[in-house]
Amino acid sequence: MTRLPEKAARPTMYFVGVTTGSSSIMKVFPVWAKELGLDAVIKGIDMPIHAPAEEYRRVVEFIRDDPLSLGALVTTHKIDMYNAASDLFDYLDPYAQRFGELSSISKKDGKLCAHAKDPISSGLALDSFVPKDHWIKTGAQACVLGAGGSALSISAYLGNEERHGADVPSRIHLDNRSAPRLAEAVRVLEYLNVPMSYHMCKEPILNDKIVESLPAGSLVINATGLGKDRPGSPLTDACQFPENGIVWELNYRGSLEFLHQAEAQRAGKNLTIEDGWTYFIHGWTQVIAEVFHIDITGDRLAACDRIAREMR
Repeated sequence: MTRLPEKAARPTMYFVGVTTGSSSIMKVFPVWAKELGLDAVIKGIDMPIHAPAEEYRRVVEFIRDDPLSLGALVTTHKIDMYNAASDLFDYLDPYAQRFGELSSISKKDGKLCAHAKDPISSGLALDSFVPKDHWIKTGAQACVLGAGGSALSISAYLGNEERHGADVPSRIHLDNRSAPRLAEAVRVLEYLNVPMSYHMCKEPILNDKIVESLPAGSLVINATGLGKDRPGSPLTDACQFPENGIVWELNYRGSLEFLHQAEAQRAGKNLTIEDGWTYFIHGWTQVIAEVFHIDITGDRLAACDRIAREMR
């Protein structure tokens, strides 16, 4: 059974995850709070992956009913928590409803609110390392390994023609081990006009075949969670990344096998490699801004970025 914290004695934000104690945020948040003028603390709530529905409901009810528990960032459990407890919220933002997930819990005007911040934070991260007009110039494709909440948010951002115009991948591949999640991905992303391919890949060698079929300049993303809370990679060590490709490992901590596989080919394939650190910065500042009802952009965001990188 998930162990809930004691009733909060001062304004508190929670981190709902699997192994929260090893996250950099536990050291970074107190320094950020001082910089942002917040009198608040952070506490972790660790839950097993795919915990029973009643456990997710207990966590949401605890935050809802405790006056000084102001909200939470949710990772790993975003879809499961939405499925188990969405009815407990007074407000679900449009992204949460579309993607069937929640990554932010907050309170406003007496209402319990849920937001899905991944479509915003993943877009901010992508814009920081994918060159402008990259897709127009290269005709490259994107391969998203995994079909969880982050994977769907990233796919939706990459294929957003209203935002990017013609500067979108020529095709987006979505690989996953289970058919139900792929079926959900088809339902959620059916509005995109960018050509989509969905692949059920139960073994890493099947992911290898998709990645090795990509044209030069393509983007390959590990959105499976493997290499963070669970060891492993969605690819085998033999997989060859595309020439001049961009490789994004969403994790920034853990065994990071996928990241190391890319690093081994960096020089030979002229790869651009990103880990999940920028995603971490945007993901946390977006939720902190929601929980404490403050603006974290411009100089404030730059200060948070600088502080976190100095402490990394």
